[in-house]
Amino acid sequence: MDFDWLDAPFDLKIIPPREIEESFEDPFSLRLLPETENASGASRYFCLGKTIGNEAVFSIFWTDGKKYRVLFARPMTPDELSFYERKNTEFL
Repeated sequence: MDFDWLDAPFDLKIIPPREIEESFEDPFSLRLLPETENASGASRYFCLGKTIGNEAVFSIFWTDGKKYRVLFARPMTPDELSFYERKNTEFL
């Protein structure tokens, strides 16, 4: 998985790129496509995953199948974390 970190549109000091990449590599991560498209017609996806250090990360990203471009990332809210855990329990 290749990530494009050049000119990231958000502050990479909040969550370092390494931790965001780890959340994508989480075998239990959830990747979701929103129900609506944005104004440009390009698809944006959501990723909910955890780092090796068990930090829960919510990301919005775009991909062309080869590269990933993270548009925004932050710690998961309690509701998102509950959703992540509930969905993973359903899959097991």
